[in-house]
Amino acid sequence: MNAAVPPSAAAPAVPAAPVSLSPTRRAWRRFARNRLGYWSLLLFCVLVVLSLGAELISNDRPLVVRYAGQTYWPLWKDYPETTFGGDFQTPTDYLDPFIRAQLSRDGNWALYTLNPYGKNTINYFAQAPNPAPPSRDNWLGTDDRGRDLLAQLLYGFRVSVLFGLALTVTGVLLGVLTGAIQGFFGGRTDLAFQRFIEIWGSMPELYLLIIFSAVFAPSVALLLVLLSLFGWMGLSDYVRAEFLRNRQLDYVKAARALGVPSGQIIWRHILPNSLTPVVTFLPFRMSAAILALTSLDFLGLGVPPGTPSLGELLSQGKASIDAWWISLSTFAVLVTTLLLLTFMGDALRDALDPRKADR
Repeated sequence: MNAAVPPSAAAPAVPAAPVSLSPTRRAWRRFARNRLGYWSLLLFCVLVVLSLGAELISNDRPLVVRYAGQTYWPLWKDYPETTFGGDFQTPTDYLDPFIRAQLSRDGNWALYTLNPYGKNTINYFAQAPNPAPPSRDNWLGTDDRGRDLLAQLLYGFRVSVLFGLALTVTGVLLGVLTGAIQGFFGGRTDLAFQRFIEIWGSMPELYLLIIFSAVFAPSVALLLVLLSLFGWMGLSDYVRAEFLRNRQLDYVKAARALGVPSGQIIWRHILPNSLTPVVTFLPFRMSAAILALTSLDFLGLGVPPGTPSLGELLSQGKASIDAWWISLSTFAVLVTTLLLLTFMGDALRDALDPRKADR
């Protein structure tokens, strides 16, 4: 009969194998360790989400109204002034002291947004001439037209971010497509594209914007198309260089030897290994797009009149030096946005750098 094995003689426990993280997870861990970039990303996302819901934060219409036993939704439907005891069939001005008095008596009530002004709302009942300094009614003051500055900044930030995102997406798609074709096929194809880029890049972009602004009605779509025609060339060079390097590697030669089609080699093999400069490029490209829109708006070549714009506010601040609150608040929003994107870009570049090992 075998003797029992004492506990001290038991076989030592085999340590568990370390968990292997994917390259994406490792890059995210490196990004999260950069506290400045990480918190910049969180703050930027919060600002974008708030701007996307700007109508629920800053609006001259109440979210819901309870009047004479009935419920109204002014945010989604226009109601004439007669609905709330007025004398005219015109749309209700919810800033009118008479309407506000009607909605606050006899059990009536209205739920207003945090800032009771819309993007183009003019307060005709203001106590000071325009542009008015910050006050209890207008926390950041008004511009030279009497519009609430906080509402202008909130909606203008949304326009700038969405425009920058759209311009970045179109630039990335065109840049990746042209760079991949040049780098993968090389030879005469690469040479022809390079000569085309040299000619196209030498065209005076600002003059073209001035000409098209004079011929066509200003619009965000027109501005997006014109800037997209020139915004892809910088990224194209980076993608081309990555494809020229990766197409000489063994896994691409093996795929070609197996008869894999060129499109499949580009899409499934080379492109995933060439995305590092593309991803790193995104925050810097977006900040450049926002700055370009602001500059064009400052010159009067940007978005149509009446559209909230950071560039227009900077132009107003330049024209009205005494109204310091206009230029100061707009400059603060613009600088904060560009700094957040720059910090995110620096952290993303470090996170995707293969020379930085995990600690």
